[in-house]
Parts: sequence; structure tokens; C-alpha cells
Amino acid sequence: MYFIGIDIGTTSVKIIVIDENGKIIKSIGKEYPLSFPKPLWSEQNPEDWWKQSIDGLGELLDGLDKNEVKAISFSGQMHGLVTLDENDKVVRPAILWNDQRTDKECEYLNNEIGRSKISEWTGNLALAGFTAPKILWLKENEPENFATMKKIMLPKDYLAYKMSGVFATDMSDASGTLYLDVKNRKWSLEMLKLLDISEGQLPNLYESYEVIGDIKSELADELGLNKNVKIIIGGGDQAVAAVGGGVVGSGSCSLSLGTSGVVFTSNEQFFVDGNNSLHSFCHANGKYHLMGVTLAAAASLKWWVEKINKSDDFDGLLNEAKEVTIDDNLFYLPYLMGERTPHNDPNCRGTFIGLNITHERKHMTRAVLEGVAFSLRDTFEIMKEMGVEITSININGGGAKSKLWCEIIADVLNVKVNKLNTNEGPSYGAAILASVGFGLFDTVENACCKFIKITESINPNKENSQLYNKKYKKFRKIYPATKELFKQLT
Repeated sequence: MYFIGIDIGTTSVKIIVIDENGKIIKSIGKEYPLSFPKPLWSEQNPEDWWKQSIDGLGELLDGLDKNEVKAISFSGQMHGLVTLDENDKVVRPAILWNDQRTDKECEYLNNEIGRSKISEWTGNLALAGFTAPKILWLKENEPENFATMKKIMLPKDYLAYKMSGVFATDMSDASGTLYLDVKNRKWSLEMLKLLDISEGQLPNLYESYEVIGDIKSELADELGLNKNVKIIIGGGDQAVAAVGGGVVGSGSCSLSLGTSGVVFTSNEQFFVDGNNSLHSFCHANGKYHLMGVTLAAAASLKWWVEKINKSDDFDGLLNEAKEVTIDDNLFYLPYLMGERTPHNDPNCRGTFIGLNITHERKHMTRAVLEGVAFSLRDTFEIMKEMGVEITSININGGGAKSKLWCEIIADVLNVKVNKLNTNEGPSYGAAILASVGFGLFDTVENACCKFIKITESINPNKENSQLYNKKYKKFRKIYPATKELFKQLT
């Protein structure tokens, strides 16, 4: 039996197929363009996701026994606003999670409607990346498009709709819209009224492991698949990455080093921190989770290597950084796209501070790695203040391939970092959800117990952790000192 996971990322789609033992049989990646039409804007054409996904599926299935494919599920970049008209045509390019144009709308929601109301209705506060502020922006700035949209969905839901014909979403992805009542797992009628949209424009809600239908007959014929292949809705990329990283039991924790960086803990019950600094969302296992996000994690390293150093030699620059000891006074703030946790500030910017005449490229490379780790520690500290006990984390994402970065994170957080037998994260998690939806397992937890194993553990270096504790205290002072200046730079 084969189960397929499709992950709609920010720059590419990743598709994998696993067997009934969780072994990855084959994987395919297909890139698509990302558009920045104005400063702080970030958009994509949903048709690019569809074309590359279908092309990728064709390549993935080539040489496999297609009769063995039993189910397909999804993971997707969260928060993106995808709109269709009455003929199911895309109204405008999707506005993505890292788009920062909605500062005015967030100000309105949090300060005029009020943080307490928004939190009561949804469990969260308005952030520039969330979907609800994008809808308000569309209503104000593109009223003709607002009037035309008949279906509102998230990126992975567009693929699920095109594959099954069923207009659906899941609880984990819907949690990031800011119009889901997360605690009660239903659309917030108060928010829908505020946004001037109706339930009829929104998809039906499912749990991430639930079947929404079968593959469309014509698509099955095109791909050479059986017409009874099940389509499982899947979830938001971070919740599904947590499934792919085995973080499904209460109190378990993962750290994702993808384009963005995420600290994620699984919880049996719904609860929020006092300042709504963390996201309180539904988990892909049918329960809940807490999550904090730094927007430019691996994106910071990619920017540093490719844009600044005009290189593709990631290993070369990382090897240079290994030579460098901890510098108490050189810092990097990874706020290239504004920041989410804990600042919720679209105006803050990436910054090197503390440079002197002795510093070389290798020092700055290490500062980039440390700066991302410190930003992730901001989330970690909030979780500890809430009483969440974390002694180890499971790490995933492209950045986890760097042992140096894993070591820095272990030292900065002062916890054991576990590497797993798979580093596919969201695509693997989606394949797991496909197996659960098909009925191979009765729970997501049971599937993870069978498929996911720890292959290596990195323990923190006591001396380094002590040095980083002192350095982190300095790091915490930089943003407050520069906050007002950042406002003047926008």
C-alpha cells in the first residue's frame, strides 16, 4: 500500500510516497515563483501550485504500481488568502502568510474592536500574516474583487478542492485564519459578521485525518490511479510537520527550521498565554497546540548565503562558522520580514549589531545562526512561563541538516535536540495523515509511534549554555532599543 503526502510550501511543492511501514519510497520537489509586487507584499498564483503538483505527481508515480496508491493528503503554508469566483476561477493572486500589508487592519482589529474580544472569539490576536486582516484589506482596497469572491480558502484547500471537488478545510489550518473559534472548533460568527463574509463562502470543517471524498474520476484517469483513492484534507504546515516529527503526545515539543522557524508543543486541552504572544491552535491529531513563530529562520541563512554572499555554497560558509567561538557582543536580529513571536511587529527589520574591525564573514555567519536560535528561545521562554515542561525537542526542516545549527540550538535552549529517521516534516506528516484517514491506523498517535524513531540526540554543552544565557539577556534588550527607529524606517 502507498500513501502520498503533498506539501504546498512557500517556494515549492514537496510530494512523497510512503508504504504501510512508513518507508519513504520516492520524493519529488517542484518549484514555483513567488511575487513581491510592492514592498512588504508577498503573492503567488494558485494555478502554479496546481500545475506543479500535478506534474510532480506524474513524476512521482512513474515506475510505481499505481494500484497500490490508497490515499492522498496535504500540508500547506498557512494563512494565505485564496479566492474563487462563482465559476471557480481564481479572483486574484493569493496573499501569503509572510505578506505584511495589513498593519492598518490589524490595528483596527486589536485596538478598535479590542484585543479581549478578538481573543475571546478566536483564541488569538490579529497578526499581519493571518487571513482575516487580508479579507479586510481586500474589502477596503479591492472592493470589486471582494464582491466577486464566492469561495474563500487556504492554499492546501485549493488543491484538495481541485482533486476531490469537495470544498473543505481542516481545524489546524483554519485556526490561522482568525475567524475560527479555536476552542470550540467552529467558525466564529462574530468574526464573520465583522468581516462581512458568510459561512456559505467558507469550506466545511474537518479534522486533519478525515476523508473528504474520492479523487475526481477525470484526474484519476489522467494520473492512472484508481477512482476510489481517498482524499484526506490534511492540515496547516506546522501542525502536519509536528505529525511528521512525532510531536502528537501531550507536552511533546518540536522545532522546525524551515523558511520560518517554529517552536510547537502538543496539548490535550485548549489554553492561551496571558498576552496572546503564542498561537493557540487546533492540532492535526484532533487536539490542540501552542506555537510561536519567527518569520525568517532558514530564510535568514538563505538570504545571507545567496543574496549577500552571492553563493550557493551553504556547507562552505557553515564550515567557516564552525571555526568561530561564541562572541559575546556580535548579534543578528532575524527580522527580515518583520516578526511575529513575541513582538507582533511588521515594522522591525533584520539587523547586525556589534560589528568591529576584527570580524570576518565567518563571525557573521555564526551570528545569523545564533540570532535565529535566540529568536526561537523567545517562544521557548513564554512556554516555560506557562508551565510547559520541555526537556527535549524533535527538530525538522531544511535547517536541521546543519549539525552546527542543531548544536547551537541545543546550547541556546539548554535542551536535548533529537534528530529523527525522517527530516521531511510536512510532506511526511501529510502521508501519515493519509494512512490514518485510509484506516491503516485508528489514531495519529499510533501511526507516529510505528513510523517515527529518534536516530541521534545532541545534548547541550554546559559551558556554551552558560555563555549563551548571558548573551541572550543582551539580545533581549536590542529590539526594545530599536523599536521606535524601525517605525521611522518604514
